[in-house]
Amino acid sequence: RETNFESALLTLANMKRADLTNSNLAKANLTRANLYGATLRSAKLVFAQLPGANLEAAELTFANLTTANLSDAKLSQAFADKAIFKSANLIRANLSEANLRQANFEGADLSGANLSGADLSKANLTRTNLRGANLSGANLSYASLSEADLRGALLFQAKIYGARLDLADFT
Repeated sequence: RETNFESALLTLANMKRADLTNSNLAKANLTRANLYGATLRSAKLVFAQLPGANLEAAELTFANLTTANLSDAKLSQAFADKAIFKSANLIRANLSEANLRQANFEGADLSGANLSGADLSKANLTRTNLRGANLSGANLSYASLSEADLRGALLFQAKIYGARLDLADFT
């Protein structure tokens, strides 16, 4: 706990089910690392490189992933309530069935991401790029999608009750 991995080279590391609560992984290179079921509660992952990483079923509550690169990462069934993904790269990431309640994705790139069945209730998706994203069955109740780019996004059976959609682009 509270381990310092700042700027560490952890490419392909196997950290399956590791307890990294409060750890500093800022600027760490975790490309294609296995973090399946890992506990990253309140971890600092600012500027971390996680392309292709496996974070399935990981616990990321309160984690800070601002400007992190999570392109092609697997986060299905992750528990990331109140996590911060501001300006993060989540292109083609798989967040299906993830718990993302009250998470902050402001300015993030989620183009082509799979968010099917995800719980994004009360999440901040202001100015996010959701072009071509799959939001089928997602819960977007009371989420802010102000100025979001939703062109080509799949919203089949998505719950959008109370969501803010001002200036969102669906064209």
